[in-house]
Amino acid sequence: MTLYAQRIAAIRSLYDGCFGCGRSNPFGLGLDDFELTDDSVTVEFTPHEHHQGYGGVLHGGIVASALDEVMAWSAMLIEGVAVVTGTLGLRYPKPTPSAGTLLLTGTVDGRSGSRLFLRGELHSGDVKTASATGMFIVKAQL
Repeated sequence: MTLYAQRIAAIRSLYDGCFGCGRSNPFGLGLDDFELTDDSVTVEFTPHEHHQGYGGVLHGGIVASALDEVMAWSAMLIEGVAVVTGTLGLRYPKPTPSAGTLLLTGTVDGRSGSRLFLRGELHSGDVKTASATGMFIVKAQL
């Protein structure tokens, strides 16, 4: 098993009931198959009908949760640390469709002591529908 696969397995064992990525949470987002590149983490998200706010548009709180999740995974996979959200700033330049597959991306912008500065984006096809920046607090080394 590669180091990357070992890290994923360790994370999964800690967060099995997580709303964003927990495999045993039937009400969650179902985010899975996170991919690590040199400087970012990506994951596809296929919303369910109960995630919409109105008329084919993904609920803003679901968008926020998905961005928070991919940002936390960028901390875990890029920096090797477990984090909790300290602050989260959101922008919604376009409505996010609730049908189809979306792409989430998380990156690490910097670190100051126990504070980690992260960024996330949500795309529907080529359209950026939402973005987030946040300060996350490092709780443990993974």
